[in-house]
Amino acid sequence: MNGKRITKRLIDSLSTDAAEYFVWDSKLSGFGVRVQPSGIMSYVAKYRAGSGRVAPTRRVTLGRVGNITPDEAEKLAKRVLGAVAHGADPAAVKSADRRGATLQELAALFLADHVAAKRKPTTSDHYGHILKKLVLPALGNRKADQVSTADIARLHARMRERPYLANRVVAVVGSLYGFASRRRLLPIGFNPARGIDKYPEKGRERFLTAAELTRLGDAIREAETAGIPWDTAKPTAKHTPKTENARTVIGKHAAAAIRLLILTGARLREVLHLRWEYVDLERGLLLLPDSKTGKKAIVLNAPAMAVLARLPRIGAYVIAGQNAGTENEKPRADLNKPWRAVRRRADLDGVRIHDLRHTHASIGAGAGLGLPIIGKLLGHTKAATTQKYAHLDVDPLRRASDHIGARIAAALGERSPKTSKEAVVRLRGAKP
Repeated sequence: MNGKRITKRLIDSLSTDAAEYFVWDSKLSGFGVRVQPSGIMSYVAKYRAGSGRVAPTRRVTLGRVGNITPDEAEKLAKRVLGAVAHGADPAAVKSADRRGATLQELAALFLADHVAAKRKPTTSDHYGHILKKLVLPALGNRKADQVSTADIARLHARMRERPYLANRVVAVVGSLYGFASRRRLLPIGFNPARGIDKYPEKGRERFLTAAELTRLGDAIREAETAGIPWDTAKPTAKHTPKTENARTVIGKHAAAAIRLLILTGARLREVLHLRWEYVDLERGLLLLPDSKTGKKAIVLNAPAMAVLARLPRIGAYVIAGQNAGTENEKPRADLNKPWRAVRRRADLDGVRIHDLRHTHASIGAGAGLGLPIIGKLLGHTKAATTQKYAHLDVDPLRRASDHIGARIAAALGERSPKTSKEAVVRLRGAKP
């Protein structure tokens, strides 16, 4: 029955029938009253769980007639339907709560209603990978409220050889249970991931030396021109080209991406997703509307501007990716293949692309530019993030030590170099 406003007068006029039926409000679509043969009447909200006509129709009971008023029921219906408009599935939440959801069901709600809605896509993918590949295969079929701290601790212990990933598992599970607690799907404060001691994580920063940077530059130039000879020490493919043809050539855009990473200290996605419209060569800035830390500007130095100036413009993205210049253009997904080739040629085994960002920062710190300036260049929002480079910022201490040492040496009547750098030069030139 449609076309009527749900009021107390309407409800009082409703009579029972041999079969259940519904009366739908004429103003608020999806808000109605269910009348059962027994005479019990309840307010309900109806919606589609998804988009399109194939999406299933679901109903949520808002409350029984007599326990709440029509106006109160309408306000509840607006909340439910508003949540649906933002991608939620209230019926699934109630159903999961009523049945005692499994960890797998709870994880699905967590990823859809919290992570996908409130986290960046890369973070969402990371959470999804940890839950679907590491947590749910072991504990997914267990009732969420029956998962214990001992269960999470055992999972954590099995991954002790990968401490960083093991600690991320505990963090993601803890976030999932925090979400369930806030939604009242589980008792407030119940969190089996709480109290588990995390493994110490060794610092993974790797800084390239001047000699390594020279080798890297040589390898990039070789890769984009003549090509890098294949590594004959590795097993070859079935149809191996002749030795003189067995070279890996990387494109100008891949080479430019690697150069921009080291010259600007930008993150990988900031370079691969960089659009020409974000580049302001006149002011020497990359104006990113979004990044890991939100909207930011990256300062371009002269070498970085030269890289951009000589790069061909093929499509919307600076680093030409899939279907560049077409309507279906997408940014380049990664630099795995070109980076492996260049890294091998430069003899930089174990160096990650992200280490180029660390190297950019380490050079600034070693030059005594100051951690606040380096933090601004890298787009750090917290001073603590930049603090890991503090041990490289030795120039002020070195100058102070040289000053004190020179005064003491003069008082002792000894002849000595004025600075530690001068001392190094003398040592290198000294005969054994």
